[in-house]
Amino acid sequence: MKRHSIDLKNLKKEAQIDYYKSSGPGGQHKNKTMSCVRLYHNPTGIRVIATESRSQIRNRELAFKRLQVKLIELNIKDKERIPTKKPRRVKEQILQNKKKRSQKKQSRKRVSENEAE
Repeated sequence: MKRHSIDLKNLKKEAQIDYYKSSGPGGQHKNKTMSCVRLYHNPTGIRVIATESRSQIRNRELAFKRLQVKLIELNIKDKERIPTKKPRRVKEQILQNKKKRSQKKQSRKRVSENEAE
């Protein structure tokens, strides 16, 4: 598994930044200016969007923070599972439960005429 750098300088080099006009709350300023930021991290293919603020600079900061968080999550390595055996008592309990279930289902069956005699 490749570990990805979360250093801001490296991210600015690796990420492709797009600015676009936003819609929604924020007034005419937000609708007229290119304040929304979309980041695309080339090595991983992660996309991040920030549209909350009316300021392009603030949105860019938010987008880079979100990208850093996603890369940190991506860098976390899952622990390897150590296979273990079930204890003998547990195996016995499972078999007992199976027998009980089997008997319950057997008792639900219809009794045929040949077996009744």
